[in-house]
Amino acid sequence: MKSLKLLTLIAFISLGLNAQSKAESENDTYVVKNVNIIPMTTNNEVIENATVVVEGQKILSINKPIPNNAKIIDGKGKWLIPGLIDMHVHNLADGPYTSYPTRGPAIHIDTQNLFTLYVANGVTTVFELSARAEHIGQRNEVIRGDVIGPRIALAGLIDGGNANMTATTPSDGRQTVRLAKGEGYEFIKVYSQLNQETYKAIIDEAEKQNMKVVGHIPSAFEGKTEEAFVPHFGLVAHAEEFSKQADHFTDEEAERFAKMSKKNGTWLIPNLSNLVYIAKQARSLDSVRNLESFKYVHPLMQSKWIVSNQYNEGTSAKRIAYFDKLVDFHIKIVKAFKKEGVPMVAGTDAGTSGIVWGFSLHDELKLLTEAGLTNEEVLASATRLAAEWLEIDDKIGTIETGKFADLILLDKNPLDNISNTKEISGVFVNGKWIDKNKIDTMLSDVEQWNNANKENYNWHEVLKKIRGE
Repeated sequence: MKSLKLLTLIAFISLGLNAQSKAESENDTYVVKNVNIIPMTTNNEVIENATVVVEGQKILSINKPIPNNAKIIDGKGKWLIPGLIDMHVHNLADGPYTSYPTRGPAIHIDTQNLFTLYVANGVTTVFELSARAEHIGQRNEVIRGDVIGPRIALAGLIDGGNANMTATTPSDGRQTVRLAKGEGYEFIKVYSQLNQETYKAIIDEAEKQNMKVVGHIPSAFEGKTEEAFVPHFGLVAHAEEFSKQADHFTDEEAERFAKMSKKNGTWLIPNLSNLVYIAKQARSLDSVRNLESFKYVHPLMQSKWIVSNQYNEGTSAKRIAYFDKLVDFHIKIVKAFKKEGVPMVAGTDAGTSGIVWGFSLHDELKLLTEAGLTNEEVLASATRLAAEWLEIDDKIGTIETGKFADLILLDKNPLDNISNTKEISGVFVNGKWIDKNKIDTMLSDVEQWNNANKENYNWHEVLKKIRGE
């Protein structure tokens, strides 16, 4: 028995060393020379013509001597910013599990194909707001080095029904929080159908378990929104949560919500792109078909977004006008929250119809500038502030010595025009350098796979398969 345990331990250590060797072999020393650094620290003073050394996973030095045998990257005329953070995503993963024991998932997802979309857009950290076990598995793929992809923070979603984790009483809510922590989720997301007592119990238990809370304002609080703003409710997932609670879409209502959030210390993910793209789809599905990034979307989602689009089905002029009012009100909310000094972080609801992983964050940043934030404020929302809310600002979110090398090399200055975040020359993902040529190749591989497999992913046929028909 002792020999068996010893062999098992040796095998485990060997696997660990192999993984470590793999990671070390892929993380060389790089030097970005003559680059303009936008550090996104609080004072954010641009460092011109700088030398940045990346060794292994981290930023080794700024404007210090260059190590021998370092690989040189010419940064002349270019701009270095921290990797971007999308604070609201829904990643595709294997599933669902149906039919009979041992069958496994009905649909398999290639994690690299999905995460390539983040890498290509410089999105190096994401916040998964509907996490399940498969997302933990995806994160492990990235950590092992099997997949090049973003850091993933995980929020377990709890609702009053029709969710992986449900709770309808305060005691159930508390137990569900404890179970979520045991499963490995780091955050809790509260959802729309929770009753008031259970919602409050979940948030209270989450604080006891040292888990921050993000989420919706449940429908049960309509007409009494203030009562939802209890201590430790830390982040509202959409501006839409306020429009659902609003009596009128006025500046005064937006200001009321801003003051409410400020008083409770609750931050906001405006998620402007969500309703903007919903309104577009309500008008025409061409808004989806004509997306430049549509070719990179998994063929199952391509099919679903066209043949089963919930925003386009049964659409009407009245419905479109309502969506347009929501879009306008959400801009008022952003202006009011800025005036009141409530921190806002960038998120997109990536994975919902028309919102393409990675690409959507650049759309969101542009919408935030159009809503009244400065380019610097917008960049902060997707870097330093997002890292601060996730409580990993000692590791990412700014360009400083000792932090992880999640960086984007841009051809143009995003402080001049926020759309320049799309002018990507290359990306460091956890210290691994991926230049524009490699990015283009990776995207081309995704497009080719999607085209070759379209016939296998008709949405209605897949649903029949899942149901066992």
